[in-house]
Amino acid sequence: MKVVFQPPKALLDVPTHYCPGCTHGVIHRLVAEVIDELGIVDKTIGVAPVGCSVLAYDYFACDMFEAAHGRAPAVATGIKRTNPDKVVFTYQGDGDLAAIGTAEIVHAATRGEHLTTIFVNNCIYGMTGGQMAPTTLPGQVTETTPYGRDVNLAGHPIRVSEMISTLTGACYVERVSVDSVPNVIKAKKAIKKAFQNQLEGKGFSLIEVLSICPTNWGLSPKEAMQWLRDNMMPYYPLGVKKDSTTEEVK
Repeated sequence: MKVVFQPPKALLDVPTHYCPGCTHGVIHRLVAEVIDELGIVDKTIGVAPVGCSVLAYDYFACDMFEAAHGRAPAVATGIKRTNPDKVVFTYQGDGDLAAIGTAEIVHAATRGEHLTTIFVNNCIYGMTGGQMAPTTLPGQVTETTPYGRDVNLAGHPIRVSEMISTLTGACYVERVSVDSVPNVIKAKKAIKKAFQNQLEGKGFSLIEVLSICPTNWGLSPKEAMQWLRDNMMPYYPLGVKKDSTTEEVK
């Protein structure tokens, strides 16, 4: 019998700690499928800091490091520079990468470190209970903005992909989503290209993935997907923000 679908070998068969409807699992699978397809599981090292993905080492079959909050790019830099033959990726949430880790990701990108960063943006601090994050949308209700984010007090959300795309050392930046089958397919293609860029020594790549947090948004998974489409996508438009092979910047 022909096998048409099976779990990726780079993803371990273990119970998940993620909340029902959370799309971290989908993103994990895409990363694992790319690792399988490129045949690099034995040479891949992942770095996950504090956040919902803090237990990522339980899921991936490759070597994994745990980093302090926001410090994944610094840890990954040390790993890659001392092991240039390895494929190193960071897996970070918006509360981590866009807050305490802002300087880390900016300087890793501007140095052109040969790393791949998977940046999961769900507009909120997930693990710690749903506080406002740097990516929380204007007017969005969170535990620390019960009347909605007031940009006059808290400033405007950070568009990370657009910011990183301005840095010379970044070779490839794209924002994707996992809200639908067509977008999942596009997300995997982007993740694979980011890993291929590293294998080819092209520099720093960042893939931002729009994700949902039904638990902290107070929505069902179906409602959360629609909220992402109606609210996140207009503020965080999908697409390639920079590709140094085409000099495309949007």
